Amino acid sequence: MQTSSPKVVLYELAGADPELCFSPHCWKTRMAVAHKLLEAERVPWRFAERDRLAFSGQALVPVLVDKGNIISDSWRIALYLEERYPERPSLFGDAVAIPIASFVNRWSDNTLGPAIIRVILLDIYDCLHEGDREYFRSSREKRFGMALEDVVADPPARVAELQRVLQPLRHLLKDQQFISGAAPAYSDYCVFGMFMWARCCSSIELLTTDDPVHYWRERMLDAFGGLGRSALIARQSVD
Repeated sequence: MQTSSPKVVLYELAGADPELCFSPHCWKTRMAVAHKLLEAERVPWRFAERDRLAFSGQALVPVLVDKGNIISDSWRIALYLEERYPERPSLFGDAVAIPIASFVNRWSDNTLGPAIIRVILLDIYDCLHEGDREYFRSSREKRFGMALEDVVADPPARVAELQRVLQPLRHLLKDQQFISGAAPAYSDYCVFGMFMWARCCSSIELLTTDDPVHYWRERMLDAFGGLGRSALIARQSVD
């Protein structure tokens, strides 16, 4: 099926390589745009470039620009796309599913994301542009109350904690192909964004190959013509 024209414009967080898009929230939006059969003109953005987002009235990505409409925050962007393009595949299935997707989004942000970042935090730092590193270190060390190196200390224990966090998802995916059921939808993209965060920044494997979450992640990597699988990862972006 043909994509729409003109493109939407999507501002995304980038690493040292401008093609390295690693933000979990930007990945939620990339998948949502693809689900709606839209094409995005991707604009790389870095922490040191906050003035470039002044037009949006805030300083965080993702930011979507569509026919003069400016929307920030991945959840708000998803709701906007659903309302703006009702004739295209639904991100949620129906209105009843929106609160469920909201729950999954919050679980991903507040439970899954914190478990993953305690595994990959130093790898995120390593893939950043040098102009972003001082800000990232100081802001994250203030958030965690310790050095980045201490946050990720004892990797086996951090990965084990992640496995505990994944248990509800693991049980769900034993019985169905996707979080949303027979086909992926926005709830899947909320969780997948967190795994793309890890995939793009880190070589640490978070899942064993016999894990139902692993099989789900493989299916998600192949979605939309392999959008996730073909994405640049940090260990490929250096010589």
